[in-house]
Amino acid sequence: MRPFLKWPGGKYRIVHEIKKRLPPGERLVEPFVGSGAVFLNTDYPAYWLNDNNADLINLYRTLKSEGEEFIRYCRSFFVPENNTAERYYELRETFNATKDVVLKSALLVYLNRHGYNGLVRYNAHGGYNVPFGQYKRPYFPEDEMRYFYQRAQAAEFTVADFTEVMTAARPGDVFYCDPPYVPLSDTANFTTYSAGGFSIEQQKELARFAVKLARAGIPVLISNHDTEFIQQAYQKAQITRLQVPRFISCDGANRGKAGEVLALFEGARL
Repeated sequence: MRPFLKWPGGKYRIVHEIKKRLPPGERLVEPFVGSGAVFLNTDYPAYWLNDNNADLINLYRTLKSEGEEFIRYCRSFFVPENNTAERYYELRETFNATKDVVLKSALLVYLNRHGYNGLVRYNAHGGYNVPFGQYKRPYFPEDEMRYFYQRAQAAEFTVADFTEVMTAARPGDVFYCDPPYVPLSDTANFTTYSAGGFSIEQQKELARFAVKLARAGIPVLISNHDTEFIQQAYQKAQITRLQVPRFISCDGANRGKAGEVLALFEGARL
């Protein structure tokens, strides 16, 4: 099943490759859950789904607790009069100002489906700043939301730094980490979906945690761009290389494929 949120860099297109490399376990832990493509397409007894984007996690918690009522509420924003630039920017302003978690969660679904390229992006002050997308008939993901709601009953959702999550690992856990990717070049920019970025030092720290957990018998699978930096940082892992379509570029003619890696850290291989 596809995630109900559009998500540049989401893993739905390669989830079959990820599933082949995820070891069995009692609980799948995702410190960077994003749109939840791996969660939705695996079958672990339990899940711990984390992200540092509080709006995203509040949306997931609201859907988990409110179910059909919340889905109906979200659908109410998907009407023709809301599919204009003027109305989009009004609702975006409401999203940035409101303290009402249910309203903010519903508006995140609206903004994600009406905004440019399905981006989820914030400015340095934490304000959602994705421009209007100009779609003729934005799709309302009713079936996808309902499926997420059903699956979410076996999941715990948290807002925390990845280091907190990995420190709390327990026997029987399996980790899948999909961090913000390193740039493909020195001039490339991160496209961040939360206020602040993900530094090179954090990339190194993630790799160190993966080695530490693997040595304790807790496997960790990480995805990232295939760069010299990543090859060095993940040198203790079993590496699988993939060519994955890229869809974020504004220039459609330049949307090609990029090299990615799936790096499995397991005790027997360290």
